[in-house]
Amino acid sequence: MRINKLSLKNFRNCEGINIGFQGNKTLIIGKNAQGKTNILESICILSDLKSPRTSVMSDMIKFNEKEFEIDAEFLRNDTDIELSINYTIEKKRELKVNRIKTNPKEFKNVVKTVLFSTKDLLLLRGTPQDRRDWLDRAISQIYPAYDERLSVYDKFRIQKNNLLKNEYIDESLLDIYNEQLVITGANIIYLRKKFLKEIENIAGIKHKNISKIEEFKLSYTCPFDEIERISKYLQEELINRKSEEFGRKQCCVGPHRDDIEFSINGTDAVKFASQGQQRTLVLALKLAELDIIKEKTGITPILLLDDVLAELDDLRQNYLLKSIGTEVQTITTSVDTLLFDNEFLKNVQTLSIENGKIINT
Repeated sequence: MRINKLSLKNFRNCEGINIGFQGNKTLIIGKNAQGKTNILESICILSDLKSPRTSVMSDMIKFNEKEFEIDAEFLRNDTDIELSINYTIEKKRELKVNRIKTNPKEFKNVVKTVLFSTKDLLLLRGTPQDRRDWLDRAISQIYPAYDERLSVYDKFRIQKNNLLKNEYIDESLLDIYNEQLVITGANIIYLRKKFLKEIENIAGIKHKNISKIEEFKLSYTCPFDEIERISKYLQEELINRKSEEFGRKQCCVGPHRDDIEFSINGTDAVKFASQGQQRTLVLALKLAELDIIKEKTGITPILLLDDVLAELDDLRQNYLLKSIGTEVQTITTSVDTLLFDNEFLKNVQTLSIENGKIINT
């Protein structure tokens, strides 16, 4: 899969940008706050209708403007596909595939991307929500229906939260919400654990290629793998923590509260691993994510590297750049070209951006 053209209108600070991507390696150079990350963000939105930076779509409309538009042309399995998003300040969204209006489900099933940013390097020491967001986005690239399960689960969770805030709680209605949360929640946890097991196997090999002797493991809040046992686990937790939910007036059990734990050689990686060890682990996870999406969907994702090379030492930089296959289209942002060796720069399309405008091609 590759992106051939990208046009942005009033997207963040990009009033009007038109890019034709040449070859499989593009390097976007610019100082901070000039718009290079905005370009990668727009491609992510074309992939899954979510921004990696905000949950408020209207935040991405250029100041004093009323709408933004993202248009792009992709090549997927030898087929040309056009995608378009128009979003207004009134929160109206129009999605088109090949100039025909479509729904979010069909739209999100077109483009596959893997984003590796400086934020990802903080994955281990970030919040549980950061780790859940990473996990959910990766799974959605493989199983398009996964987003729908998350939406259904969130609907029941919000309804339950509203019920728990009432002075009088209808327990028969609470039982209905809990039953639905167990059904949808168990499906979400099952897919999360299935994905984590797969990515652990692939990332473990890549991790050892860098670290040579270290082994890492991933573990998830729920200790069970079978969907029936996960359901029973959730049912038991809801009973055991009922008084806590009544006291806090919110749903305290389920995949929206779960977390991932990382260990290196049996030791908690968050507490005891060095910065270099943590970055090796995240690098291995991101490269494994690329492999899994390709294996499961038959589509090679577009790799988006956002200022990440500046945060990696020479060993990890070299491993990352050499691990990217020639068939992977890579779009990289950086403040300059000093981080890249002559071999990498040999066949790279280099673009410069300033104040939201491409100043050379």
